[in-house]
Amino acid sequence: MGLVRRNKKGSDSIVQNTQQWMLESDGVQATRSDIDFTQMQVPPIPAQNLQESDTLVSDTPVVESAPLPSEEPEKPLRKPWIKHFDAYIIKKFLGTFFFAILLLLAIVVMFDINEKLDAMLTAPLKETVFKYFLNFLPYFANQFAPLFVFISVIFFTSKLADHSEIIAMLSSGISFKRLMVPYLVSATIIAVFTLVLALYVIPPANVKRIEYTNQWVKNKRVDFGDNIQLQVRPGVMAYMSRYDNTTKRGFRFTMEQFDGNKLVSRITAQDVRYDSLGRWKLNDYGIRKFDGLKETYTKGSTMDTMLNIEPRDFLIAKNDQEMLTSPQLKDYIYKQKARGVANLQQFELEYEKRYAMTAAAFILTVIGLSLSSRKVRGGMGLNIGIGLMLSFSYILFMTVTQTFAINGYTSPRLAMWIPNIIYTIIAIFLYHRAAQ
Repeated sequence: MGLVRRNKKGSDSIVQNTQQWMLESDGVQATRSDIDFTQMQVPPIPAQNLQESDTLVSDTPVVESAPLPSEEPEKPLRKPWIKHFDAYIIKKFLGTFFFAILLLLAIVVMFDINEKLDAMLTAPLKETVFKYFLNFLPYFANQFAPLFVFISVIFFTSKLADHSEIIAMLSSGISFKRLMVPYLVSATIIAVFTLVLALYVIPPANVKRIEYTNQWVKNKRVDFGDNIQLQVRPGVMAYMSRYDNTTKRGFRFTMEQFDGNKLVSRITAQDVRYDSLGRWKLNDYGIRKFDGLKETYTKGSTMDTMLNIEPRDFLIAKNDQEMLTSPQLKDYIYKQKARGVANLQQFELEYEKRYAMTAAAFILTVIGLSLSSRKVRGGMGLNIGIGLMLSFSYILFMTVTQTFAINGYTSPRLAMWIPNIIYTIIAIFLYHRAAQ
């Protein structure tokens, strides 16, 4: 249907069809084959039939619509938490980190197989894969995760700077402080992940790994102890001349109870055995009780006791601290100090190391960004070289401070946090220098 232009109070109209124009006037039609509107003659229309304005109407009647209800004002759109460049940097950061982890682990596996080839050929393949490597690779990756973070930041940030992407971000109005936000977010993700692994996941896995190495590679488990002396509880001291953990048997056992500096009682036994329920069974025992100058003596063949002692309390191997979760490690250190055990530096160092290495991820991230955010003439290789030098210096520094703690020159907590304190100062200096 064509549109019709009508003038009110008049019958003249012009009908527009698809093929022609048609003029209607009082029942007389005139048709033109062309569509040149300027050549069409329209009879005059009386002035009284005209109004001030013309209206376009259709053949269908107009229905007045009901007024629309009042609409609530639209709420302003919230800005996204993560912008495009944030997601871009986080993706680059995490992608480079996990790629570096996988690449280094592949190299480590090759060297480890070459070193332990004889033992792995002897051991069952299932134990080698699922008991050793499945637990060794997360342990190794978690130990060096902060350094992998540092190298990853140096690598991909130098690449961004070399392609002038950092310059483009800063030129668009992004400050250096704002640029650091996605880096710290990525470092937080990695730090939380590695901290959970170090505190709760890897220690139980280390039990299987160390069992495999003790059985097939080199046995570092301590199964014998001589001249063992420790405090059972305040005022009660125990002594054994020798203990064999393979047979769970001790010899020449003595336990003395004091009231201040005064000896109250003494229990002796020629033989003592430890069972799986945590009970110590005394064989051929004797009990002496002292009340001033009066002494009471009792003897017997066997006696069960519930001493709060375990063989691991006095048979301490080299890697025992790696098999305890952090809550277990904390309780073990507290209990051993109460018993007067002296050689606990390795346990205290392991406890502090798990937290110090997590904090190092943030410090090394700031250093890496500050060093590699500028485009230098030497290219990406110079920044990577500086990053590797700082990484090895951090490892060397931490090794030296651990040696000081083991020898008793400083506390384990201070020894593990000294490298972080010094490298924090370096990070602040490099950050202000890069921001300028």
